[in-house]
Amino acid sequence: MPNLAPLGQAALIHERVRLEPLSDQHLEPLRTACAQDPDIWEIYPVSMLGEHFDPAAAFLISDAGRPGFAVIDRQTHTVVGMTRFINPDEHGVVEIGGTYIAPSVRGTGFNAVMKTLLLDHAFDCGYRKVEFRVDTRNTRSMAAVLKLGATQEGVLRKNRITWTGYERDTAVFGLLREEWRGEAER
Repeated sequence: MPNLAPLGQAALIHERVRLEPLSDQHLEPLRTACAQDPDIWEIYPVSMLGEHFDPAAAFLISDAGRPGFAVIDRQTHTVVGMTRFINPDEHGVVEIGGTYIAPSVRGTGFNAVMKTLLLDHAFDCGYRKVEFRVDTRNTRSMAAVLKLGATQEGVLRKNRITWTGYERDTAVFGLLREEWRGEAER
């Protein structure tokens, strides 16, 4: 069994991106960020809009087994999203997911920097594999994961029912420590 350090205990920082452990102080700015793209929530497992925000946010804050981060744009000093580690296990496998970033930082390389911070942290903590699980309708996210060097390992058919009642197919991607090159801007 690998010797694993705890994930998500401290901020992860790059000149452009800051990932801070998610806390109550981030919730109102996160609500604002999530409202910037109301249409995208149709393809997420849960909604972070309107009356759905408070219960979803309360779960995110209370779920210590899945360390979450507020995503901060260091150029504007604003919360632009969220991300988290999911289901870290004793075999050294962890998922990165629950990620949302505002339209203002999409397509700018911001996501690659954010994922680089997360991947470096997971592998530095002793994890040997990072997984990503993406709704197959989310082609932009699937392309971003492939660009990181992950391999699509399969599709779980109709494995999850989203907040809208949709039975989603989930593409599963994996990235092994020895495959990680961390080529995104640092």
